[in-house]
Amino acid sequence: MGDWRDLEEELARWRDGGRRATFWWRDDDAVAPGPRLDRLLGLADAAGAPLALAVVPGASGQALAAALRGHDRVSVLAHGLRHRNLAPVGEKKAEFGAHRPVHEMLGDAAIGWEALSARFGALARPVFVPPWNRVDGRLLARLPLAGLSGLSRYGARRSRQPAPGLVECNCHLDPVDWRGGRGFLGRQAALEMLLDHLRRRRLGEVDGDEPSGILSHHAVCDEAGWEFLAELLANLRDCDGAHWLTADEIFRLPA
Repeated sequence: MGDWRDLEEELARWRDGGRRATFWWRDDDAVAPGPRLDRLLGLADAAGAPLALAVVPGASGQALAAALRGHDRVSVLAHGLRHRNLAPVGEKKAEFGAHRPVHEMLGDAAIGWEALSARFGALARPVFVPPWNRVDGRLLARLPLAGLSGLSRYGARRSRQPAPGLVECNCHLDPVDWRGGRGFLGRQAALEMLLDHLRRRRLGEVDGDEPSGILSHHAVCDEAGWEFLAELLANLRDCDGAHWLTADEIFRLPA
């Protein structure tokens, strides 16, 4: 399993059931413009796919904001504050982990969102993407106090609203082999991640309304990874059973 035909067949099962499979795309760790960012934006334009760019507020500047002007399909999310590992030695990396006082983390989240919204204006969305996809549960209920109404991590969500005033939507395909040299994981393994989430949604094993999320990292993507991403986007573009959602559609709070 894990080939383009498998994806086509899975999307056909969605169509046969009278449903459209929804997708969204998040790219993490944006800090500055450059050829890699240009390549990412070019892929998004070619595919007609909305791109949610998780930007590090404390490491980005006006140069990135200028580079994104005119890219109407791009939205900017708050990727922590400085993307620094503040966990004690021996623990998993985290900037907003259980080892920190919650009031301190809340202050950093607010500072990050304020800086992002001031710098990127209409492109900024009040969505918090914790670095390394880790955030202490004590902070979740307080994120709306920092002006944030969205949350994005990795893996099938347990609830659309993990806290009052907060909508969660995660990613489910990360094609980077982080433990094996940070190269491309391989087409079969990467596609199987996406297929697994699509199947489980269709069968009701996870939240069927959570769009299947594609996660990319343009700063570390190798050539094989770029080729896979381009192929995946082209396959989804050409399939009438696939439907892209924007960040605004995904993270809209219930009326």
